[in-house]
Amino acid sequence: MNTKDIYVYVEQRNNKILDVGLELIGEASKLIKNVEGFKVKAILIGKDIANQAQDLIWYGANEVIVVENDLLKTYNSNIYTKVLEHIIKEFNPDSLLVGATVIGRDLAPRVASRVKTGLTADATILEFDPENPGSSLLWITRPAFGGNLFGTIICPDHRPQMATIRPGVLKANKMDKSRTGSITKIDVDLSENDIDTRLVEVIEKVSDGIDISKAEIIISGGRGAKNSFDIINECAKELGASVGASRAAVDEGVAPKEIQVGQTGKTVRPLVYIACGISGAVQHVAGMENSDFIIAINTDKNAPIFGTANVGVVGKVEEILPEITEQLKNMRQ
Repeated sequence: MNTKDIYVYVEQRNNKILDVGLELIGEASKLIKNVEGFKVKAILIGKDIANQAQDLIWYGANEVIVVENDLLKTYNSNIYTKVLEHIIKEFNPDSLLVGATVIGRDLAPRVASRVKTGLTADATILEFDPENPGSSLLWITRPAFGGNLFGTIICPDHRPQMATIRPGVLKANKMDKSRTGSITKIDVDLSENDIDTRLVEVIEKVSDGIDISKAEIIISGGRGAKNSFDIINECAKELGASVGASRAAVDEGVAPKEIQVGQTGKTVRPLVYIACGISGAVQHVAGMENSDFIIAINTDKNAPIFGTANVGVVGKVEEILPEITEQLKNMRQ
């Protein structure tokens, strides 16, 4: 089978494109620079969604494959799987990337099973075989054994090579309206008989705070700061920052799951990340290591977090943060 190109499934909800799709397009556009003749092709599925296709070209897609149908208005496992199966069998992509969202984690394994290929879940690093320049064999790296190890997985014998990648791990291209590409609309034979489950009601989750995955400044607390979250919150307020937490702090019950950063929480990429009382286990670092500037505060001078931080402060959070807060207040006066 002659396979070619990297395909990206671009997830949308209520006709709004999720950022992870743009991130995957950005990464795919970097990968194809090393493989002659490859293109990035985005897959956009929904109802009345074609007007979003041009944006994907401006973000780096060479072509956008659009499938529109009234039955595709909301996500349905079986019918969306049928659409992707049709596209794969029609166009024979070399690779297919899917965001590791709730929907992506449901959809990707179903598609992999239908087309009889492998799937690497929750990848953090994608690269083409560095030992063979020009090769399109994906080396897909993901955490393993609870994040204590990282494994690199390849799929040499089946196509497409498939991976799900967590939101926030990769970086989207900047929108460039000078980029050009093509939009291809295709029809897939769909009917009510393809739907084996019914959507009864959508209940939107109510969230009071900012989505920390989009915050520019984050102050996170760990086990070593479990009694200092009032101090962290006060400093964050003065700094205009969002508050995050390690899994240890969440497990201790001092922080909600919604603000957990790390392998089993959210992946963040702020301009500044301040880690307070966080040891720096690989599970946590996997969720914040791409921050532009990392500051660590810890009483243990040998804490692994100092190996990741740009600036390290050895000391107690309850002594250092109040001083920072006071200095910020003085600056405002």
